[in-house]
Amino acid sequence: MSMMKKKKKKNIHLKDKHLITIMTIICASLILLTVAAKVSFAPLRSVAGAFIVPFQNGISSAGNWLLDQTSGLRSAKTLSDENSKLQDQVEELTEQNTILLQQVSELERLQQLYDLDQSYAEYDKVAAQVIAKDPGNWYSVFTINRGKADGIEVDMNVISGGGLVGIVTEVGEHWATVRSIIDDTSNVSAMTGSTLDHCMVTGDLRMMDEGKINFIQLTDEEGRVQAGDKIVTSDISEKFLKGILIGYISEVSNDSNNLTRHGTIVPVVDFKHIQEVLVIKQLKEVKE
Repeated sequence: MSMMKKKKKKNIHLKDKHLITIMTIICASLILLTVAAKVSFAPLRSVAGAFIVPFQNGISSAGNWLLDQTSGLRSAKTLSDENSKLQDQVEELTEQNTILLQQVSELERLQQLYDLDQSYAEYDKVAAQVIAKDPGNWYSVFTINRGKADGIEVDMNVISGGGLVGIVTEVGEHWATVRSIIDDTSNVSAMTGSTLDHCMVTGDLRMMDEGKINFIQLTDEEGRVQAGDKIVTSDISEKFLKGILIGYISEVSNDSNNLTRHGTIVPVVDFKHIQEVLVIKQLKEVKE
């Protein structure tokens, strides 16, 4: 009986010891887990901070850069569109300005033609446009858009730009050919406006490169003619009407015979840019 009680008491004692051991192990495990959590999670958080945060920052920066680039591309496209529109406006304004300048130039030419018409109001005239010319820089021989249908005849005088251009040499139904006074084959009987001394104006295309034409056989025995004097068509010309302005003397010199003089004239007509002319519908009457 006593032995059974003693054995029973011993079994209870073992159970408590085991329980205490188990509880101790559990507590120790919990302590270790707590310590492990405090010790191991912190480095993980540090590692995360060292790698993940910069990565996140990089992603954020990349996103911001892409956003800036997108905004820049949008701005560039907007500027490109605006620049294209402005360029179109500039081209349109340039075209309009060119048209206006052409219109102003045309008005100026027509005004000069009108003034010339008034200067020679005693003559009946018809206006014509140049439609063709011989090769070269100068309007030495050219074609106009008026002919027999408009009353144009051979040897009619042609004027423009303030003075004498030339003479009609050939006529068709709706066209005519004009030979100007600068042509190498041209000879015009002329005289000085102040002294009425006679001379001959001769064409020379080579001289036109200097903007001049020649005059010869000036009968100025007293030497009164000077640079700047006016030269007009003479009263004794066979084909040219009297008093049409040719140009102004630029140089004058004595001939070797000391009886006549020669020199150069600056013509009043711009023989490089003739577009419109007036044809005087009257032939020179030559007395028999």
